[in-house]
Amino acid sequence: MLTSRINFAKNSALMLEGLCQHGWQRGTKSMPVVEPTLGPSVPAGSALRPSAVVLEGQFGRVERLNPARHGDDLWRATAGHDRIWTYMSYGPFADAETFSRWLVEREALADPFVYAVISKAGRAVGIATLREIRPEMRVIEVGHIVYSPELQATPLGTEAQYLLARYVFNELGYRRYEWRCNTLNAASGRAAQRLGFTFEGVFRQDMIVKGRSRDTAWYSMLDHEWPLRKLAFERWLAPNNFDANGRQRASLSDLRVSDRLAHEGAR
Repeated sequence: MLTSRINFAKNSALMLEGLCQHGWQRGTKSMPVVEPTLGPSVPAGSALRPSAVVLEGQFGRVERLNPARHGDDLWRATAGHDRIWTYMSYGPFADAETFSRWLVEREALADPFVYAVISKAGRAVGIATLREIRPEMRVIEVGHIVYSPELQATPLGTEAQYLLARYVFNELGYRRYEWRCNTLNAASGRAAQRLGFTFEGVFRQDMIVKGRSRDTAWYSMLDHEWPLRKLAFERWLAPNNFDANGRQRASLSDLRVSDRLAHEGAR
């Protein structure tokens, strides 16, 4: 042990002597400074909070939830379809009155800010919210998405997500758009990736929902990714992408890949 200490002391002395010979001593040169690595600078400012806008599309629209106007339609669209509430922290609801009270409670919240999805026929067929709103960080999430069977797997279901994303990036000025879901909710995870969100990872044992442990999968879309995502959405929603029976000619995922390849080839 003593020999090891003596050798360490000798080596330290030799190292110091070498530094001195090369000018690394007080009064001549300071020790080299390693600058920390930092992220890119971001312009100052905050994003805007969501408001009671009406987002018009060709298959329908998205508007601020109004329980008095939308409640009956939403109850008729969701009643008896208990599976749509499986991964939510609320529902299913026993009757229309209980559901109506819940809608009134949701409308009163500023975060999440609740919207109804309205069909071309004027019926409310689903709900989506903008939540976890952090304007100073320019981060926001789309969540609490309740699609009735009438809305699921329809052009309007996709268009509603496009309208909200366009509103978030183009009008409100957010940098990061999030989507989170239970890892066991495979349909939600597939939907996120189809819409152009990127899987980021899993928060294990993140929540307790209805007495059960939940691992949460995180997805995001960023502002610099949005232009190509927007282009793919608009190409998919174009009338010429649907045949006479309303079936898509090209999938949203395929269009997004082709747009990315074209963009990379043009650089």
